[in-house]
Amino acid sequence: MEFFCYHRDRPGSLALRDELLKEHRAYMDRYVTEMIARGPTLTRDRATPTGSVHILDLPDAAAARAFAFDEPGYQAGVYRDVLLRRWRNALGRTMWDFPGGETGGNRYLVLGLGEGQAADLAVPPGRDELIAYGPLLSDDGATWLGTAVLMRAPDPDTARAALTPDRYAAIEVHNWQFGGRPS
Repeated sequence: MEFFCYHRDRPGSLALRDELLKEHRAYMDRYVTEMIARGPTLTRDRATPTGSVHILDLPDAAAARAFAFDEPGYQAGVYRDVLLRRWRNALGRTMWDFPGGETGGNRYLVLGLGEGQAADLAVPPGRDELIAYGPLLSDDGATWLGTAVLMRAPDPDTARAALTPDRYAAIEVHNWQFGGRPS
């Protein structure tokens, strides 16, 4: 089962986040084979982290909750909240298989928070710019709750256009970059 996990930083927690980086990386190393995508969201100037995205293939919802809430930054109070949802990998690949590579161009997390009938279930045109794409689902996978996209785009408005605007209660666009240990 695939899960989307977004830890949003608590205001003023950057020093604590930095202090826990070694523990965070060690924790994530335990999940290296389960990772589909990962990386921080960033401020407008792309200089400061604002959250952490992890998309993983885990056995069940209990394992996903353990992953999200046992994370050292969560335990220490770095994050103000966690969005944890079942997810379906519509591209069938990991971020490391993205043909555009790890650098170059602007990268974004686009979150469409669902409302009403399911939308954007099919992969949109421009697949070569998509790093990860799929619906956010209820724990049992039966109910569509939104869509999560990691993508390369020239600007936030272009990234936002990957989702159908009138089908969501809200669409968030966050600067994002590939995560993990430096090679």
